[in-house]
Amino acid sequence: MIELYYWPTPNGHKITLFLEEAGLEYEIKPINIGAGDQFQTDFLKISPNNRIPAIIDQAPADGGEPVSVFESGAILLYLAEKTRKFLPNDIRQRNIVQEWLFWQVGGLGPMAGQNHHFSQYAPEKLPYAITRYVNETNRLYGVLNQHLQGKDFIAGDYSIADMACYPWIAPYKWQGQQLEDFPEINRWFQQIEQRPATVTAYEKGKQISQSAQLTAEKRKVLFGQTAKTQSSQV
Repeated sequence: MIELYYWPTPNGHKITLFLEEAGLEYEIKPINIGAGDQFQTDFLKISPNNRIPAIIDQAPADGGEPVSVFESGAILLYLAEKTRKFLPNDIRQRNIVQEWLFWQVGGLGPMAGQNHHFSQYAPEKLPYAITRYVNETNRLYGVLNQHLQGKDFIAGDYSIADMACYPWIAPYKWQGQQLEDFPEINRWFQQIEQRPATVTAYEKGKQISQSAQLTAEKRKVLFGQTAKTQSSQV
């Protein structure tokens, strides 16, 4: 059993994609990040960066005590190694998967995240910031589009690299992008979008988030954090 501490964000979707694809038994523990659930003491014990997702594996491969993992990239690697799925054994293919996983974690995710913030959430619209992150997102789309030429998926076969990248491409309209401008991404995206595991994962996320609305108070919780405010909320 995997306990998944989750909210339906791009990083949260990464993990439900894997769990659905792998057929692992799991239980979602919703962490409403707008309500400040991520600052609860019990959650911080497994996710000290007060971010979702995080997991507790109640049946780790070594048969020992439960294992907790935070950070979405680390979770994908942990689950792939646990199940021996979606991470190739071949050293060259495995390297490609890991390169693109870290490309997403270090590039696509942060840049698209800032894109979302300044274009969708910021109370003051700053043209320079919006243009900066829309353009950088566009550049990263171009990098992925070039790489996908002649490939069904990022590393040939479907892998955790695809699961990491797809949820950050899914909000492409928010990011000021058009998939028609990136034909290889468009083809790749549609293949993943139609997978039964993808449909199920996103439906579960939709059910959880239906009642969540971003109020002014929730905006403060999400976007007003400093070391001082975080410690006061614990």
